[in-house]
Parts: sequence; structure tokens; C-alpha cells
Amino acid sequence: MEKTEQNLMDKVLSLAKRRGFVFPSSEIYGGLANTWDYGPVGAQLKKNIKDLWWRMFVESREDVVGIDAALLMNPKVWEASGHLKEFSDPLVECKKCHGRMRADTLEGDECPYCGEKNSFTEAKQFNLMLKTFLGPAEEQANVVYFRPETAQAMFVDFKNVIQSTRVRIPFGIAQMGKAFRNEITPGNFIFRTREFEQMEIEYFVNENTWAENFEHWREEMWKWMKAVGIDENKVHELEIPDGDRAHYSKRTIDFEFDYPFGRKELYGLAYRTNFDLTNHENVSGENLKYRDPETGEEYLPHVIEPTWGVDRTILAVLLSSYKEDGERVYLALPPRIAPYKAAVFPLLANKPELVKKAREIFDNLKMEFPVIWDDRGNIGKRYYAQDEIGTPFCITVDFDSLEKNDVTIRNRDTGMQDRIEIDRLIQYVKEAI
Repeated sequence: MEKTEQNLMDKVLSLAKRRGFVFPSSEIYGGLANTWDYGPVGAQLKKNIKDLWWRMFVESREDVVGIDAALLMNPKVWEASGHLKEFSDPLVECKKCHGRMRADTLEGDECPYCGEKNSFTEAKQFNLMLKTFLGPAEEQANVVYFRPETAQAMFVDFKNVIQSTRVRIPFGIAQMGKAFRNEITPGNFIFRTREFEQMEIEYFVNENTWAENFEHWREEMWKWMKAVGIDENKVHELEIPDGDRAHYSKRTIDFEFDYPFGRKELYGLAYRTNFDLTNHENVSGENLKYRDPETGEEYLPHVIEPTWGVDRTILAVLLSSYKEDGERVYLALPPRIAPYKAAVFPLLANKPELVKKAREIFDNLKMEFPVIWDDRGNIGKRYYAQDEIGTPFCITVDFDSLEKNDVTIRNRDTGMQDRIEIDRLIQYVKEAI
């Protein structure tokens, strides 16, 4: 990692903790390796990103419906999907320090932990499924798995969705939620963790139209990256070749991002054929075929799968939006995903008339969109704090506000200040977000 890139990563990590985006999990007990908690600001950013995704790809489309499935599923689901057999990584262990790592990520013959050379055991396949037990007895009959992806519930619920809605091919089922993978070597902050969140769509199509639908979702993923402010100059498409794709995929594109620690996967777009529905039909014995209401033709639809990682989105957004302007640091977040749309200040916290007026404005604004109150320290320090969490507008109530019924509003990105009538504030901010 180059020094400037390392500096950027260090700065984002520091800001994330200092301003309440992301905390180390269980920190007062020494933490738990590679687990993270989203703080007050990070939780709001995360919610805004998920809400935007749901609006863009579910609520604003007639051809996509959403579900919210259980984390735990019948183990036969994972047998049918191939996860119990195929979902694994090659694991090696250093004979000297006993550090474990993925064989396919090693560079050279030197252990990355202790530096010993040529000291690795033979590679063994390590299944990434996270296992637990249902019921009081820890025995094989009670084994279940935390889902390693959100996709399978959408295939398992395919028949129920068809029967309970009016959807017709082509259509998609969308879901967002937690997934779990017992990664051998997690790391790089929230980039790779064992507990993470996905936003996925399984878009069901007639086999004859898979290529055009693949291109459609390719374009939609680029639109999404622009919408959340990911630096498109740092995004690259990687066509995954035969032999390297997942066992279910006939075509896959990875959207890779230039992180400070290297060019790594951000999102994925896969053509899964009808692999999943075929397997679930065979194992369950249920007829999962779709009947075309016009032609009467029955067939198992093929699937285009766009996949977005929530945590990787947040990391790419933070890295893309981090700016320095002289001594000023700010996050140039798109207003639509900024944790707070505006901050409201009384010029002086010890002047009751200013506080009262500012509180009235704050109470009115918070009914329309997320806002934050701040009356600590001087105005400069308040601006500095709001810049670092990406708040687009800072609204200051001063003595002129009491006479003229207007306020000072400061733009995060330009630092410019304007006077605006209080009655126009809601419209002014809404137009920007």
C-alpha cells in the first residue's frame, strides 16, 4: 500500500470512530477480531443507503417486489444450492506460527505473519458456512447454518411470490439483510467481515432474453454508484473467466474499486442460468416452473443477479467523499444519503431567545427530514464537526433572525453562506436532497 493511500485509509478510519460512523465491536472487552458496530452517524448513513436502494430498485419499479426472509433455513436449502459442497476456500497453515490463511491469496512462499519460508501445510478446503444448532441438544440432527447469502430465500420463495402477486416474467425479487461467512482471513476494516449485509435482486427472465437483461442491470449498477457518490474513476469492470466463476454462474462481472489496500471487488453481476430453481425443484420435489399466462408455456426461468454489499458501499462512499481543503476536512456525501440533511445552531447557547427560536426551527425541520442540533463551542468548531460527518447545510440563528425572520445557511461543499427566510427553509433543503 502506497503511503498516500495508507494515509487516506488511516484518516478515514480515524474519522469513522471519532465522529460516530463505525466503532470496534465489544471494545471495552478488547474487541472481537474484525467485528464492527455502526455508531449514531454510521447507522443513519447505512439506513439512508438502504432506503435509497429500496426506493430505486423496488418502490420505483413495477417489475421488482421485495421480501424479508429468515436468517436460518432448512439445511436442505444449502444442500440443493451446492453450498455445503462447493462453498469453500483453500486453507493452509504455517508450521512455525500456526497462522492460517487462504492459499489463493498468498504472494510467494513467505508466511505473512512470521516471515518463515516454505513452511505451509498442504491446502485443504475450508467450508465458509457458519454453523449453529437449533434446540437444546448440540447434535448433528439439529445442525443449521446462518445464511451465507440472501439469494437462496428468493429462489425458495419463488413459488409463493408467483402465487401471491401479479408479477410476470421478467420480474425480480429483492432482499436486503445480514449474511454470514466464516472467512479465513477477514480484514481491511469493514471490507471483509464474517457478518455483513447484502442488497440483492434475483431477476427472473426467459432464457432467450438473458443477455439484454444482463446489460440492463449492468447499467443500473453504474447508475447506483453515481447516486451514492462512489468515485466512478476508481471503479473497473472485471469479466470473470471460465474456471474462476462461481459454480452456478455462466457469466459474471465484478465491479472492482481502487481501495487504499488494492483493487478489490465492490459489487457483482452474475447470470445464474436456471441452476438454482432446477436444483430446488429436484431436491424439494415441488414444481417451480413458471407458466406463461399468454402462451401457456411452462419453464424454469433463468436469473440475472446484481449484488451490492452494504458495508463495502459505505467504505467506498467514505473513501470517495473524503476531502481536504486546506485545514478543513469534509465528507462530500450526496445530500440524499448524508446522515443529517441540516444542522441547526443558536449563535450563542447562553441566549434564551436565540435558543428558543433555533429550537422552533429544529422542531419544524425534523418533521420533514433528519436534522441535528448543536450548541457546543463556537460556530467554527460546530461547522468543523458537521463538515466531518457530511452535513450539507448548517443553519445559524442569530440576533438578526429575531427581527427579520431569516437565518444564515452555510453550504458544506463551498463554505458559502446566504441569508434565507425561515419560511423557505424546508423547501430550500428538500430541493437539494
